[in-house]
Amino acid sequence: MRFSEVIGQKGIIEHLVRSADAGRVSHAQLFAGRSGAGILPLALAYVQYLNCTDRRDGDSCGVCANCQQANALAHPDLHFVFPVNKQGKKSNEVVVSDDFMPLFRDAVSATGGYLTPQEWYSRLDLGKTLKGVIAAKETDGIIKKLSFKSFSGKYKCVLIWLPETMNEEAANKMLKVLEEPWERTVFVLVSERPELLLATIRSRVQEITIPRVDNDVIRMEIEKRETDQEKIAIFTRLSGGDVVEMRSLLANEDGGENEEGGPAGAGREYFDLFCRLMRLSYNDKHLELIGWAEEVATLPRESQRAFLRDVLRLARESYLRHAGLGEIGMLWGEEAAFCEKFAPFIGNDNIEALVEQVESAGAQLYQNGNPTIIFTHFALAVSKLIRKR
Repeated sequence: MRFSEVIGQKGIIEHLVRSADAGRVSHAQLFAGRSGAGILPLALAYVQYLNCTDRRDGDSCGVCANCQQANALAHPDLHFVFPVNKQGKKSNEVVVSDDFMPLFRDAVSATGGYLTPQEWYSRLDLGKTLKGVIAAKETDGIIKKLSFKSFSGKYKCVLIWLPETMNEEAANKMLKVLEEPWERTVFVLVSERPELLLATIRSRVQEITIPRVDNDVIRMEIEKRETDQEKIAIFTRLSGGDVVEMRSLLANEDGGENEEGGPAGAGREYFDLFCRLMRLSYNDKHLELIGWAEEVATLPRESQRAFLRDVLRLARESYLRHAGLGEIGMLWGEEAAFCEKFAPFIGNDNIEALVEQVESAGAQLYQNGNPTIIFTHFALAVSKLIRKR
């Protein structure tokens, strides 16, 4: 991937190019931000630039042998680590990234690198209980690979996507590797949740925070697909500088939304769950709330986390409308209509407690808590907060 294929992020790209051209390449770097900000495309373009033999105009040439191999995610000096798992594996079986490289290449190609964890786990088909993880065996494999001489590149590069999914043993082994790096070896960690990394790992990497994409850039991307100026303005605001969200909005506009202008796909499911939760809470339907919790508990864990993120988003939008700030909201269609009606039930006396319940449920999911227990407690707690008004 070339820098020219990354959407926006001109300032970050210029910084990376200057550093590489000057030979100031840190052995361990952390790209932190949202998938929709382009953290993975930036990392892929960066490692390609490092080994390009004919850099030009602040970008890799895209045609030399190193570029072609890197673009295909098949360069012998470029190694990948990312969370994996599979259903039906034996109790002592450990799966590693190399087992899933063809699937990873397809996912990156299909999304242009704007790949979300949720989409990746869906491609892995992990079912309702498994989660993606980076195991300690990955680190052992990296050590073995890096012990060999460089094949054709100037740098040996290791790109670790979602390092926050490393288990404890893997994280400690990775720390040892980062403490004693090989010469001309570059580790690029690409993280959405850097706060989950070991503090000692973060202290040994050069952290680069990738901001949201500028609205002007998002608008130009939308104008490639949409001509209605009102929709362009709405979609630019709703995208919030996130390319993944922008593409979702445009996909809905192309026929993926429902008849009422509401969300489609997984977003439709999360929105329905949110509406039912709030209606059952308002009506104090405890038995139905328990049934609701059992239903949510059957979703894959990453979908459960995504649903909680949606609860925060919709609660925030409802609160903005309650406070008379609906004009700066980020909703339209059916979601906007529901939150407008629901706004009287989200106010200063319960918004903070509601957020605390969402964050607590999310933390318990990351700790592998029982989802039926987690969401039953969550639903009943939310019911009390809504009825409190």
